[in-house]
Amino acid sequence: MKLCVLYSGGKDSTLALIKAQEFHEIVCLVTLVSSNKESFMFHTPNIDVTSLQAEAMGLPLVRVETTGEKEKEIADLKHALKLAQQKHKIEGVVTGAIQSTYQASRVQQICYELGLWCFNPLWLVDQEQLLTDVVKSGIHAIISGVFAEPLDDSFLGQKLDTRLSKKLIAAAKSHKINPAGEGGEIETTVLNAPIFNKKLIVKKSKTDYANYSGTFSILDAELEKK
Repeated sequence: MKLCVLYSGGKDSTLALIKAQEFHEIVCLVTLVSSNKESFMFHTPNIDVTSLQAEAMGLPLVRVETTGEKEKEIADLKHALKLAQQKHKIEGVVTGAIQSTYQASRVQQICYELGLWCFNPLWLVDQEQLLTDVVKSGIHAIISGVFAEPLDDSFLGQKLDTRLSKKLIAAAKSHKINPAGEGGEIETTVLNAPIFNKKLIVKKSKTDYANYSGTFSILDAELEKK
């Protein structure tokens, strides 16, 4: 089937894309750019990097801005998927949803209304296993946001590898948080992956952090041959 991927630029949507591509044709990416950092639906740290990521994958990007208001953003998502239908003849949508019934149910309802198939290849995957799968898949993701104790500024900008995965799992056990960030504890940005024809190089960045909440913002980046 011809599918689009709801793409945030993070580890989950990238891993979902890799898994979906094994059986289906990915024809475009769909990104919602929310002006609301507290959006219930959409990832916000480094969301503008998705244009470079799409170029690195050789895929067209359907980019729609939203104010991120709780129900208005659902209408904006529906508009974006309609555009993908019109421009790229998609038959279904891939998401990186893992446990969020809030997100999954709303995407499924939109897909039903538009006659699209909704595919969630990571649904209910164990979060420790998810971290292992991301590392084993060859995805180079960095931590672009931390939003829970005991995650301090030392995590920001770091590559998600086996060592860092162990630290996240230890933090999850000691502080009852989700190791892969399903509860919003972390956000990630992918700089390279097997499906990328080029890799992202961060030229300029900024770190903001206070009271177990912080972001690693990419201010300037470019693509480089692998």
